[in-house]
Amino acid sequence: MKKVIFTGIVLSGLLGCCLTTAQDVAYKLPPREIQDIALAKLPPSVMISNDNKWLLMLDRVPFLSVEELAQPEYKLAGTRVTGLFGPSRREGYSGVHLLDIKTKEKSAITGLPANLHILEAEWSPASSHLALVLRGNDGYYLWLVSIADRQARQASNRRLNLTSGRVRISWLGETEVVVPTVPSSTGTFPEPPRVPGGPLVQTSDGKATPARTYQDLLKNPYDETLFDYLFTAQLMKISPEGETAIGNPAIYSQVSLSPDRQYLLTTTVDRPYSYIVPMQSFPQTVSVITADGRRVKELLKHPMIPDGMGYDTSSPYPRNYSWRADKPASLYWTEALDEGNPRKNPVPFMDAVYQLAAPFDGEKQLLVKTEFRSMGIQWCDDTFALIRESSRRTRRIKTYSFAPSKPEQAREPVFDISTDDGYANPGIPVTVRNAFDRSILYTDKHHGELLMTAQGASPEGDMPYLSRYNLKTKKNTILWRCTAPYYENIVDIIDPAGLKFITARQSIEEPINYFVHDAKKKTAYALTSFLNPYPQLKGMKVEKMQYKRADGVDLTATLYTPPGYDKAKDGRLPVLMWAYPREYRSADDASQVRGSKYLFTTVSYRSPVFWVTRGYAVMDNVEMPIVGSNGAEPNDNFIEQMTMNAEAATKLIYDTGVGDTSRMAVGGHSYGGFMTANLLTHTHLYKAGIARSGAYNRSLTPFGFQAETRTYWEAPEVYYDMSPFNYANQLSGALLLVHGEHDNNTGTFPIQSERLFAAIKGHGGISRLVILPYESHAYSAKENILHLLYEVDTWLDKYVKNYTK
Repeated sequence: MKKVIFTGIVLSGLLGCCLTTAQDVAYKLPPREIQDIALAKLPPSVMISNDNKWLLMLDRVPFLSVEELAQPEYKLAGTRVTGLFGPSRREGYSGVHLLDIKTKEKSAITGLPANLHILEAEWSPASSHLALVLRGNDGYYLWLVSIADRQARQASNRRLNLTSGRVRISWLGETEVVVPTVPSSTGTFPEPPRVPGGPLVQTSDGKATPARTYQDLLKNPYDETLFDYLFTAQLMKISPEGETAIGNPAIYSQVSLSPDRQYLLTTTVDRPYSYIVPMQSFPQTVSVITADGRRVKELLKHPMIPDGMGYDTSSPYPRNYSWRADKPASLYWTEALDEGNPRKNPVPFMDAVYQLAAPFDGEKQLLVKTEFRSMGIQWCDDTFALIRESSRRTRRIKTYSFAPSKPEQAREPVFDISTDDGYANPGIPVTVRNAFDRSILYTDKHHGELLMTAQGASPEGDMPYLSRYNLKTKKNTILWRCTAPYYENIVDIIDPAGLKFITARQSIEEPINYFVHDAKKKTAYALTSFLNPYPQLKGMKVEKMQYKRADGVDLTATLYTPPGYDKAKDGRLPVLMWAYPREYRSADDASQVRGSKYLFTTVSYRSPVFWVTRGYAVMDNVEMPIVGSNGAEPNDNFIEQMTMNAEAATKLIYDTGVGDTSRMAVGGHSYGGFMTANLLTHTHLYKAGIARSGAYNRSLTPFGFQAETRTYWEAPEVYYDMSPFNYANQLSGALLLVHGEHDNNTGTFPIQSERLFAAIKGHGGISRLVILPYESHAYSAKENILHLLYEVDTWLDKYVKNYTK
């Protein structure tokens, strides 16, 4: 195993831009009260069966180990996989049980191997069986569980190939499936060349090919060989009667079974591969084959797709091939009418949706055109469907109804909302399973009403509801809504006609548990009784705070104070704020209340709530809106708005009498880490900052970041002003920088933290850089997470809690 080294930086000495000193730091543990919360056993994840009779409960594996992360990992074409032909860094599940929704009887599943590691679970169409993907010593295997006898059996000795991530189980029947497997012709693992065969050369041929700063791309011919070896799969039909190969081995990025189970829609990756974009943008071929592998029709063959720059760009080639859910075997797809570039080719309609029915030998038929980019269709039948379209430029989503059999008939508007306007969001339509076991819209027989589930955003916070929406009058009638002091959201509709459904209910004091409701009878009963995993936080006070920033924009934050805290007796507390900036197009949208004041506090390593146990007032989800107005882009005055947000939060915590504003820290992850570094270089509000896995020099993300679509060369002053690296000489307070050694997120290379640390050190600032071995953008190893909590606690203790002037 690789030696574990934390680069805890000595705060003096610099040679160029390189780290000149590093400490060999053994893993440390945080205080016991933090450990107990971090290691608390969480309730299981649940999956409801398609027939709504069973609740599958999966015991979560909370952490991986550093030793597991240290196993060989292959970074290829924008993905990370292992030599087991599967994804890397997946925790999975260690146990499984069934709960009868009607009787609440809990059942064990027998026949499973010891040292169980479940990667995925999926119900068969009629829920008579459950598919489990189990990890073995040499790969992943498919198991089937018979619900009748609760017995698990290995379905095949063939290893599954799960590297593409998006190729799922296709159910031909209750016990007959199509899955991607490792080809029997797969040889030994390719050995890397001992010496290079020549230099690596890339050429720009005069055509603009912009690309975001993707990570884990192919880099050389050996990577291409590995990509072929690890990603090539053989589709296999597996049933109790035997196994049959379907077609030839290929690299599949999509396999989708037609509703009548006669055809497979496949997308395969072709050469030449690219070194500048990930796999989804490689040349690809879209085809229809029969369920036994016979080629029926090649639908599309396209070259590499370059990244589109600017708002609302898309692939210039046909995209998003899929099956109509209401037909036996009818394809539909989208084509850009502006060649994928609305700024260069403005047209009345950006997209058109076409269809083609089996046997796929006719001409494509126009279904509908969209003003914005098509986001997909929800089907009902030939007379009724809903299509959604969206615009990033205007931040709007529109929904229309149309008759698929009458493309000449005008679309009817249903919803037109801002993507940032939670108050106006009516939710999503309820669906039911049809004869093909596909989800279609649930409506009345005249298609005049929809049943809707919504988050129920309001000035009082989110209060989810079930409603009936009249398509003619546009009236939304609420049939059920959660009530205080609970946050309760609908997770499954059991009987839409009878208004029976399952909810996940929680409160400040009670963790998530599942309830069965009958809205007509106004009754409910509990399915589960999961206990609070954090008894030590009992009595912690949680408040949803509302306040304003200087320009009148309404803000919110959640304030946590320690159990038993009394500000009159205990005085003011040191403060830890945690935030993540978000962009908006209007002050009204930015001012909306988000989230709920009735949520149970689930604590992951990302959470700042740990430090309530250490005597801090913790402000989580501190609103940091960045608003564009009067034709300006939100980032045109990012620093000014970020500062106003922080000043407003500081004023709030002081005015409550809870916070000691002379002892404050701020922190965040990713874009929140970026924000933290900016706050410490542009304000004097904080004694310390915790910046995790951020990007601090925007010239290293020159083709856009977050919601910024302008390039560095189009808005150089914005990129410069938003880069805390450029203001490292102004650092106020002590900045703890944390980064995963193998960060895979677009733009947040570890060098971002390394260069910022070097700049701070070169100007005599106070900082510490911690590189977590093997970690990605999200952290997963137990040892690393506990050490991270130790580092943060030690930093806060030194520079905030015990700060003296």
